[in-house]
Amino acid sequence: MASPASRRSPAAIPRRELLRVGMLGGALGAGGGISLPQILAARESAGAGARSDRAVILLYLHGGPSHLETYDLKPDAPSSYRSIYAPIATATPGMEICELFPGQAKLSDKLAILRGCHHTMSSHSDGGITVLTGKAPTIADPTSTSKSEHPDFGHVASHLRSSTPMPQYIALPRAPYMTRPTYLGVHCQALDAGDPATESYQSPIRIASGLSEDRLTHRRGLLRDMDSLRRGLDRSQLGVDRFRDLAFNLLSSPRVEEAFDLTKESDATRDAYGRNSWGQSALLARRLAEAGAAVITMFMNTPLTGPEWTNWDDHIMNAGRPGHFGQYMSRRLPYLDQCLSALIEDIYRRGIDRQVLVVVMGEFGRTPRLSENANGVGRDHWPQAYSVLMSGGGLRTGQVIGATNGKGEYPTQRPTTPDDVLATIYRHLDIPPRTEFVHNGRPVRLLDRGEPIQELL
Repeated sequence: MASPASRRSPAAIPRRELLRVGMLGGALGAGGGISLPQILAARESAGAGARSDRAVILLYLHGGPSHLETYDLKPDAPSSYRSIYAPIATATPGMEICELFPGQAKLSDKLAILRGCHHTMSSHSDGGITVLTGKAPTIADPTSTSKSEHPDFGHVASHLRSSTPMPQYIALPRAPYMTRPTYLGVHCQALDAGDPATESYQSPIRIASGLSEDRLTHRRGLLRDMDSLRRGLDRSQLGVDRFRDLAFNLLSSPRVEEAFDLTKESDATRDAYGRNSWGQSALLARRLAEAGAAVITMFMNTPLTGPEWTNWDDHIMNAGRPGHFGQYMSRRLPYLDQCLSALIEDIYRRGIDRQVLVVVMGEFGRTPRLSENANGVGRDHWPQAYSVLMSGGGLRTGQVIGATNGKGEYPTQRPTTPDDVLATIYRHLDIPPRTEFVHNGRPVRLLDRGEPIQELL
């Protein structure tokens, strides 16, 4: 049983508070009907205490990337199994990766590849829940519409990190659709920050929607007057001024506003990352990590839009489009290589590689045996084997951990589970993976099993 210090019980928010729309709540756009001061109040009263300047940037390849076309190529496998791409060597012995990853190949000393990852959930939603929460759904949902019964690691970090002006869980351009903060409360939701590559992009945190400082100060006074009146009717508002001040500080914080401002970066840097959704999101993620955010997720469907693009679900007729899955992957992979290489180079060059952990993964891998019919060629869902890439975080990089058999069907060396990957992430965030929360009067652990991957430490 965990110690009392490691047990957190989410704050109970009165129903009338859940229903009240705060005047500043819309500034974040992620709190449902709860105002920003209520979010901050709930976060503090919930016992937020994990104090750390560490951050995780997750590149979530939605759809399930093929391990055989990215980090676990099988050039000697039978033709009906082998990768459609050739492997290229890196400076790291035993680390061969896709030929469309030349940028990463040059950075192999900064990469750690896990080739023995596996689980049992074969639908997108269930697989995503498993890898992001460490809790497999109790009832599998083949329609991919299930929602998590437990929070993901971003919700947990948001709950436990202290109430600083910087939001602790930020999603680019949107949050994972299959996970919810559930018993931690909606105040732990990710801030959907939008797509920073759009021409009209603006920070999701603006100074009170463009109000001048004088008008914002006036608004602050009005809010305090209204709260004084409410306190006469509702004693639950005691102490609200403090949280109103925190909300005001967030909205008027130049540091927070500046973190979202990509115009502070040089054109050369923005070009290096790529002038597309993935590239600009990766650059913004680095800025947000430096500014104090705990978890930034990049939900990576396609870098650009149009009929020539599909996500990572590379089965036949993905998105209703016929053809060979290679024609779509060949467009997609260079964009991943560019933004990921730029991000990794940047965090090391800036000396924040111990502070920031980069993780690249999807919900599962793809079937080792190719599928083919009149509509094209592809690979289907395959949770029995997939790869995860890590960089930074003070980890021991420049290595490959684990292996699959000659056809890429299942792990044969050093198998790892989503629990192990999450335990490693939690360790980086200084969150004990056996931390318990109280849900319906019963303790619930973050992870029931799994340990940090020792070879990385």
